[in-house]
Amino acid sequence: MKIRTLVLGCLVGAVALSVGYEYSMAGAKSESSLSPKMGVVSIWGVFRDCKRSLKYRTEMVAEQSKIKAELDDMEKEVATEEAELKTLKPGTAEYLTQVKTVLDKRAKLQTQQEYIKQQLSMKDKQWMEELYKDILATIKELAQQKGLDVVFERTEPNFPVSSEELRTAMNTYKVIYSGSCVDLTKEAVARLDAK
Repeated sequence: MKIRTLVLGCLVGAVALSVGYEYSMAGAKSESSLSPKMGVVSIWGVFRDCKRSLKYRTEMVAEQSKIKAELDDMEKEVATEEAELKTLKPGTAEYLTQVKTVLDKRAKLQTQQEYIKQQLSMKDKQWMEELYKDILATIKELAQQKGLDVVFERTEPNFPVSSEELRTAMNTYKVIYSGSCVDLTKEAVARLDAK
């Protein structure tokens, strides 16, 4: 009888330990599942490092060089017309005709300069919006694949900076330390480049 009681007591103790262990493991699992999995990404780093950005900058440099050459030609025409104006006698019909020509060409040059400035600004804005949307979609895909719940932006300022840039950085740079968070920046660049 004592042996049965001893065996029964051991079995009850083993079951109690087993249940306690399972309960503690379940508690640990539920606590860890409550902590969100987090990642970080440098949006500016993705913008800067992706191939699309390099290609765009190369194309823009070539386009701006071409535009500058065209504007330089127009400026030379204005300078030539102004030089011819100096050779004419003020008050004559030829002089007035040349003044009109100079003013027309100067106005055309100024109009072209303003148009090009706005055109390039609009093109740059559209390109940045498109790439930004693609970056966000790529980061969302990566985060879902890695099972991340939250992804923070963490572009660090590059020191030294002006006082105005420092103020902006202090207002916008919110992730100071990301420890064991998954950094998606390089993977986002690679995935964008693969598209």
